[in-house]
Amino acid sequence: MSALQIVAAVVTIAISVVGIALLVRAVSRMVATFRLGRSASRSDHRGARTRTLLREFLGHTRMSRLPVVAVAHWVTMISFGLLFFTLVTAYGQIFDPHWVIPWLDTFPPFEWLTELFAWLGLFGICWLIWNRRRNHPARAAGTDGRKSRFFGSSFWQAYYVELTILGVVLCVLTLRGLEYALGRHGHHADASALHFPLTFFIGDAFHSMSEAHVKALIVVIAALKICISMAWMITIALNTTMGVAWHRFLAFANIWTKRNADGRTALGALQPMVVDGQPVTMESLEELDEDVSFGVGAAEDFTWKGLLDFTTCTECGRCQSQCPAWNTEKPLSPKLLMMTLRDHAHAKAPYLLAANAAGAGDAGTGPATAENPITQIPLIGATGYDEQAPLTAYNPLGNAEAVVDADVLWSCTTCGACVEQCPVDIEHVDHIVDMRRYQTLIESAFPSELGGLFKNLEGKANPWGMSARARLDWAKGLPFEVKVFGQDIESLSEVDYLLWVGCAGAYEDRAKKTTRAVAELLDTAGVSFAVLGDGEACTGDSARRAGNEMLFQALASQNVETLNEAGARKIVVTCAHCFNTLKNEYPQLGGNYEVVHHTQLLNRLVRDKRLVPVARPGEADTSGAASTGASVTYHDPCYLGRHNDVYAPPRELIGALPGVEYREMERSGMTSFCCGAGGARMWMEEKLGSRINLNRTREAVATGADRIAIGCPFCRVMLTDGLTAEQSDGNAREDVEVVDVANMLLAAVRRGAE
Repeated sequence: MSALQIVAAVVTIAISVVGIALLVRAVSRMVATFRLGRSASRSDHRGARTRTLLREFLGHTRMSRLPVVAVAHWVTMISFGLLFFTLVTAYGQIFDPHWVIPWLDTFPPFEWLTELFAWLGLFGICWLIWNRRRNHPARAAGTDGRKSRFFGSSFWQAYYVELTILGVVLCVLTLRGLEYALGRHGHHADASALHFPLTFFIGDAFHSMSEAHVKALIVVIAALKICISMAWMITIALNTTMGVAWHRFLAFANIWTKRNADGRTALGALQPMVVDGQPVTMESLEELDEDVSFGVGAAEDFTWKGLLDFTTCTECGRCQSQCPAWNTEKPLSPKLLMMTLRDHAHAKAPYLLAANAAGAGDAGTGPATAENPITQIPLIGATGYDEQAPLTAYNPLGNAEAVVDADVLWSCTTCGACVEQCPVDIEHVDHIVDMRRYQTLIESAFPSELGGLFKNLEGKANPWGMSARARLDWAKGLPFEVKVFGQDIESLSEVDYLLWVGCAGAYEDRAKKTTRAVAELLDTAGVSFAVLGDGEACTGDSARRAGNEMLFQALASQNVETLNEAGARKIVVTCAHCFNTLKNEYPQLGGNYEVVHHTQLLNRLVRDKRLVPVARPGEADTSGAASTGASVTYHDPCYLGRHNDVYAPPRELIGALPGVEYREMERSGMTSFCCGAGGARMWMEEKLGSRINLNRTREAVATGADRIAIGCPFCRVMLTDGLTAEQSDGNAREDVEVVDVANMLLAAVRRGAE
């Protein structure tokens, strides 16, 4: 060996030993940190989970929302794995520049793949670097950079990872060219375009060098490649919160252990509140200790999956760019929240582990606690959000009153945009609601407006606090009899559907019109139905998403008992929130029904010609029902679309209206913008930033449509209020109206009857 080879061998072996040792220690610490979390069962249906992992990994299905980024990331990801073998080769080249992995390195198809993905990886990482620079917060619209999805991300970490990949692929391409040049010096048969199809021209540039110089350069470049790789390994081992690097390993575990083994996102039903690994119900509540804690009030109260979620965050900002709270100048960024919880959990973990090792069991009780105030910082703050404070992720080593500000927690509408966008399947909504549960049930620290909501739900079983006897007022004056279970029929098996009216459909004046329209359309189509009347109670959606799980359990248990006794099989619902709760959450309590949204059922009836819309655009029928309008745009309710994947039926219904021009909003379907009412925000005032409903209404008005169609009473309230504000400010035509799709269909069907 030459002196150069000896030096290269010593340096590369030393840095490799250090890198591997630190990486093993880092992995051990991360696993220990995850084990601090509560238990969670995520190992069922292993075959389905493996298929989901392979589909999302190889198909990049979760990144397809940004197709160009997805392609660049895919080739970079594949090159990262495939080019690992070139690292093995580099170690051998330190000792012998001619060395190759037997059979593999001289197998033409493998060589072609290596060179192809080296070039693709080069182009891919260059594009990703350029894209990050192009979307830098300093270049974003506005003065604070909030419009950039990279706002708040750690740029030095991202650039370090990207430049590491760039350096590695440049070394690989250079080594391939040098290997070709060395082969030409020795007149090896392998030194041909067959074996070096995409790098032989690089080798030609080195051919004028002597064989000794080529060998020396191979040793230098191989050592450089190893040092770059090991320096990266050392860096991430010393920074276990470096999500932009660690996600390439942790994403596999996070995707495999996602909530739904079949690949569905963690939307629809909320996870039940769990104590000691068992879901809390009204029955089990009596058996729990008095000092039991509900929800998440400390980092260690999250499940191990939650801690894995936080650590896997790539800081890509897709969630942030879609979040309605963040887009209306509120303090909540799903990305910054995950980063904050990640940093705090990993900063607190050593003290928790030390306390456990000492037998204390609580990091807040040891003598070292006073020296480590991180263990004393509450997870959720009690004070309001300071609009003048910088919007940055929490620094766990600094002094802070709380890890997460209370207004960050309560700004969430649970619309699910963050979950739907996340490429590594982080379950943001579940974590936010778990923290709300602790605040509501243990600390009684919730927005004051929710006190009235909880009181009305507890006393009157509806958010408005109205009498149960008024639940049938919406049916007065209808030209047909609405059957009521317990009065007109003894079992719901006697009718086709139970019409779940919902609290809004029974008490809110605008929603009553939708209830009447659906009832009349069902009667016209010959579909028999009945209602529960005063036997119906609120489904508990708002209570659950506000963190009051016990109130939800009480309301839901009452409804499930009523529905099961009534023999409910098929239920049609006009409220997207009731639809989601009945369909996805009541099965947790033994309520299993076939639940359809009214737009799904009405669309089916139109396709079957049982309802025939023939209204001309712009004409109201003689009864005064809403006209179809000459042009219509449709707003996707979050709990109908994103949470339950119901996008086509409402649009098909609108398309069935003769002569109506449909105009799609820019943000629609999976990327639809929230109306602002979800997550119990319907009952809370917006005191921070701009109003979400105004943001959405302006987008709808900008389409120039005559009608803004909706499929949820909450959306109708929010968009109507927004439209009224826009019209009063002169920013919208006076003849624009917010109507439910059912009202538009009824106008068309009535016209046909005439």
